[in-house]
Amino acid sequence: MMATRLFPNAPALPDALALIRAAFATMEGLIDPPSSIHTLTLADLTVALSEVWTLGHPAIACVILTPKPPGLYIGKLAVAETHRRQGLAKTLIEHAEIRARALRLTHLELQTRIELVGNQAAFTAMGFVETARTAHHGYNWPTSITYQRTLA
Repeated sequence: MMATRLFPNAPALPDALALIRAAFATMEGLIDPPSSIHTLTLADLTVALSEVWTLGHPAIACVILTPKPPGLYIGKLAVAETHRRQGLAKTLIEHAEIRARALRLTHLELQTRIELVGNQAAFTAMGFVETARTAHHGYNWPTSITYQRTLA
């Protein structure tokens, strides 16, 4: 399945936002602090430099890629609950690697919450290595883990 880029004002952007919100809703009550997904807007999806990519029509998986030299930041990786465990997240990560190479960046970077051990295992299985633990504003303990994968 090929990834499709959604440019600003693309008719499919509201569907991508709905997919992200639905996928992240499964974290309700699991993570502290709560997800910023509640404040995510269509305008946030089209921030300059960021790229929104989807799989399927309508979208069944989505990711936001943002160049943060020397790396490419992977944000809001989301797969519809009905399509999980089919390798779609891996497909989007592979696409992120292609984009990073095209942009001449050296690595991929992403974050996941401390509580989401399934995500941690999935990212580790895809070759990501933990590089940092950070705390959200107002917290005195780590709430997120940063992962990187160096491009060969």
